[in-house]
Amino acid sequence: MKKSNKLVVSLRVNGLAYEVLAEPHEKLLGVLREHIGLKGVKSGCEEGECGACAILLDGEPVTSCMMLAGAAEGKEIITIEGLAKGGELHPLQEAFMKYHGMQCGYCTPGAIIAAKGLLDKNPNPTDQEVREGFSGNLCRCGSYPKMVKSVLEAAKVLSA
Repeated sequence: MKKSNKLVVSLRVNGLAYEVLAEPHEKLLGVLREHIGLKGVKSGCEEGECGACAILLDGEPVTSCMMLAGAAEGKEIITIEGLAKGGELHPLQEAFMKYHGMQCGYCTPGAIIAAKGLLDKNPNPTDQEVREGFSGNLCRCGSYPKMVKSVLEAAKVLSA
């Protein structure tokens, strides 16, 4: 009989505390989706290249597919689900809907997380700075111009 090597991993996600039993090699992406049930974090390339699995880790956008779950202990994790407050969408989420910053929507959670990380550091970015902020997010539908417009419009709302 094989002995289990699972670890108890304590995570703080979207303001809530979780304790999950995870394999030592288990990625944060899998823990968020399968153990905690946050399906907004998407599994894309699983190589850290597409940005679909992006989360904010202590305010910094990171790809959760490249991080071991245990490495996130003691850090604040925000997913796309954590941006809405009290039933109200975050201005970025609203802007992506209003300005059609998505087509199929698969990349949208990661793109919004990347945009949130950018706006938290630079509340009034230029068009080029927004484009650079999306450099780690692939959109197969080619919605980049509408994504940029969405971020710029959300920045106006957030700075008002």
